[in-house]
Amino acid sequence: MATFLYRLGRLAFRRRRLVLLAWIAVLVAAVIGVSGVSGSTTDDFTLPGTQSQQAIDLLQEEFPQASAAGATARVVIEAPDGQKLTSAAHRQEVESLVAHLRRAPQVASVIDPFTGGLVSSSGSIAYAQVTYAVPQADITPAASEALHEAAARGEKSGLRVSLGGNAVLEEEGSNAAELIGLLVAAFVLVITFGSLVAAGLPLLSAIIGVGIALCSITVASSFVDMASNAQTLALMLGLAVAIDYALFVVSRYRTELREGHTPEEAAGRALGTAGSAVVFAGLTVIIALAGLSVIGIAMLTTMGLAAAFAITVAVLVALTLLPATLGFTGTRVADGRLTTRRVRAEQRGRRVTMGVRWGRFVTRHPWKMLLASVVGLGVLAIPALSLRLTLPDDSMAAPGSTQRVAYDTLSKGFGPGFSGPLTIVVDARDSEHAKTAAKDTSAMLDGLDDVATVRPPVFNDAGDVALITAVPSSSPTSQETVDLVADIRERSDEVEQGSGTQVMVTGMTALNIDVSAELGEAMVPYLAVVVGLALILLLLVFRSVLVPIKAAAGFLLSIVATLGVLVAVFQWGWLKDVFGIDETAPIVSLLPILLIGVVFGLAMDYEVFLVSGMREAYVHGAGPTEAIITGFRHGARVVTAAAVIMISVFAGFLLDDVALVKSIGMGLATAVLFDAFVIRMTLVPAVMALLGARAWALPRWLDRLLPDVDVEGAKLRQVLAERDRQSRIPVQSHQEPATPTPLG
Repeated sequence: MATFLYRLGRLAFRRRRLVLLAWIAVLVAAVIGVSGVSGSTTDDFTLPGTQSQQAIDLLQEEFPQASAAGATARVVIEAPDGQKLTSAAHRQEVESLVAHLRRAPQVASVIDPFTGGLVSSSGSIAYAQVTYAVPQADITPAASEALHEAAARGEKSGLRVSLGGNAVLEEEGSNAAELIGLLVAAFVLVITFGSLVAAGLPLLSAIIGVGIALCSITVASSFVDMASNAQTLALMLGLAVAIDYALFVVSRYRTELREGHTPEEAAGRALGTAGSAVVFAGLTVIIALAGLSVIGIAMLTTMGLAAAFAITVAVLVALTLLPATLGFTGTRVADGRLTTRRVRAEQRGRRVTMGVRWGRFVTRHPWKMLLASVVGLGVLAIPALSLRLTLPDDSMAAPGSTQRVAYDTLSKGFGPGFSGPLTIVVDARDSEHAKTAAKDTSAMLDGLDDVATVRPPVFNDAGDVALITAVPSSSPTSQETVDLVADIRERSDEVEQGSGTQVMVTGMTALNIDVSAELGEAMVPYLAVVVGLALILLLLVFRSVLVPIKAAAGFLLSIVATLGVLVAVFQWGWLKDVFGIDETAPIVSLLPILLIGVVFGLAMDYEVFLVSGMREAYVHGAGPTEAIITGFRHGARVVTAAAVIMISVFAGFLLDDVALVKSIGMGLATAVLFDAFVIRMTLVPAVMALLGARAWALPRWLDRLLPDVDVEGAKLRQVLAERDRQSRIPVQSHQEPATPTPLG
């Protein structure tokens, strides 16, 4: 692979104008494609095999008029202070609003607050339940506009109107997070390279790659149901990874220039060495993200595939567009006019780099550093024992948004459980006791402590399927509601045995609970698959048994520590004011699996770039400890810069008002912080120092079976050196001013 990438780098360098025009054409085509489509996103969850999904499927068959799979909206109406909606004037305004909703496109039914019992006991708050004939993903702009027009009409009449439910899409946030991430990345790149030209190339390639990826994902959302957060995840990862991969290649290119190679030769060698590691690291992230599709949840699948596509584009850009842009800059990339005096001294060998000093410190105190790393992350992981999962709902919407106002208003008027009613379905198609079973089920529900109200059963036309609505006393995301659903299902066994019917609990609240439970159960098998993949890939790369085990163990430690931090902040509320968290809630059930998939790839990324230098030095005769120091000399500066850039990009999303985006940003930033600086820069060298030469041991029979992937490009360098000797043509050198190396 290294030889192929070497040739690709030289080809892209020579044909730079053609390569640049090709990428610009792709970007223009993607932008044109976006302008010609109207993409839509969805937050709907379906999970075949769960009781809640089975009940929804039954309702679609027996209650087609209810549109069980259709989108829903709650139009929440509040009277002015000191007034009531039951007054003649306000009642007429509410009825006019309901009539307007019934005429809106795609609306299947609207429950009038006054006839449906949807007015609070105080008479000041009410809501109209709107059910659409189509799922959330199929809501047309006209239908959405009509919903907002109805709300605006109510506002003009003096009422306070807010909208909730999955038919109401969240407003797009600002781009502050992305801008802050880019600014910090630019600053770090300038500090690393000491050159505006060298710093600008990674940013340029990242912007082009992310632009193509996001436009393509938007076009795809016109043909498939795309998760609403798919673009956010793709933007996070695409931006951070594209900058990092370009950083690695540009750093190697500058090193090759300083060794006296021509710019074209330097581009080829840079891609043949650092490019090989980029391909490997990119593949690990892509495989982990694409593997999310095996869990069987469409929303998670689209998020994983969208992010994997963004990573794919980032890799392709690093392998083709980047060497082409290097052709336009030539040796100016090596210009280090902005380099500090300290870095210049390090470059000239007059000062030991910070990475080397840190590596020597760790290898002198391996046991202390190992214990400090493990104990520190272990303490941070303790809150993860209290991890609770949920799916996002209106309670997690941005403060001040119409969804959040609707949720808070309903909670004030009807109690926290009113926003998440439970639908109990009594299936008596194989029984003659439908009415008795429905009556017994209603009585059972009335006897439960956490049930606020139970509405009378509604039967289908055949009279053999009943629908009962129960409103919990607790909020939809609370543990009490989770326990209530489990209690109803357990007590339903008595009704089923006595009547020969089947009692099922469904509704969005129950469906969210089932999906969260399934995701929690899927987390361990998915983690096992990812760790197994890591062991195999690292075994191929480093041709060692203990190095992959050490890498996988460090990855697991960083994951559980990250989950502990998320639980402490988002679930327990520690430092919530610092991070702008409005109220505590369980962790979004998608997040742990997303963290596993994403952090796995990033962890292997840093592992390859840091440890490959150690292995190369050891293979060439360096002692175990000396090899560790050499690896830090060549990789610590780049890994540090890459980690700081990723942390900055991810942390920028903490400024987002949406709780899900905020938690994803904090989770990824924390995971990269732990994995890069605690695991790869501290625990890894400590363990390697303790293992000594045993770290690189590989049984002979396994050595014969494993293919040699040569990620660090050692064979390529040998081939090129032999070619130079045979041709007897000395490597052309050109005098450049002393410049800092980002690798030392």
